[in-house]
Amino acid sequence: MSEERRPGLPGDSHVHSEWSWDAPYTSMVSACERAIGLGLPSIAFTEHADFTVRSIGHIEPSEWQRPLVTDGMLTPPPFDVEGYAECLNRCRERFPGIRILSGVELGEPHLHERRVVETLRRAEFDRVLVSMHTLPSADSGRTTVDAAFANAPAADVVRTYLRQVLSLVSGFCDFDVLAHIDYAARYWPSSAGEYRPEDFEDEYRAVLSMLAARGKALEVNTCGPLHVDILRWWHELKGSAITFASDAHRPEQVARRFEEAATLAEAAGFAAVDPHGLWRAR
Repeated sequence: MSEERRPGLPGDSHVHSEWSWDAPYTSMVSACERAIGLGLPSIAFTEHADFTVRSIGHIEPSEWQRPLVTDGMLTPPPFDVEGYAECLNRCRERFPGIRILSGVELGEPHLHERRVVETLRRAEFDRVLVSMHTLPSADSGRTTVDAAFANAPAADVVRTYLRQVLSLVSGFCDFDVLAHIDYAARYWPSSAGEYRPEDFEDEYRAVLSMLAARGKALEVNTCGPLHVDILRWWHELKGSAITFASDAHRPEQVARRFEEAATLAEAAGFAAVDPHGLWRAR
């Protein structure tokens, strides 16, 4: 993606900075500079607040592997809400030409309600995302999604993932947006053939129906493959709103593939209403 300004792009509603434990290669300042260079109207720093200890299935960056990983088990560190808020305010003062939103991405919040409540009480976030990054493992613990594919048929992993997402959406209410509903597709093994969302339509629709009933927004995450079928189902099920999310962990990833994502969203029946990232169903 070039550095030229691209007026008309939606705001990026899901960006990570140095305040996320898994983003050692970025900073809030560099992400803001990137967003301004692209002409984005807004950027939301939705940092990880993760509480699930999980076994890992791949080699993690050396910058955080040693302090966070012991005997193959990853323990996410606490989210420094106060330090993050101070940094965000400094960026707002430094970059008045772009709207900078505060945010948090809560991992598996329905499994950690007490700690989640404590986190949300420490700040008033403009945008609260919820996400699923882990799955139950054979030892009654949790494992990363990529590791799950190594131990079960690919289709079973995706169905388990979507059932877990349904449990999240039905068991936790204090959020605005469901992040990356198709997260498992990022790790779909090539040996399993083509990933086809329609093979899991019933499971996707169950999640989307619950999300629509709760009046929440669906995220269009451009980190992995984009599937217009999911957006069409969301529209059919009376889903009212979507946001656009690069899920950037490096500054050059901000607003990646947003032009393609916006085209798909328009084709599925959504249109820009809020320049800061909220599109509504037509």
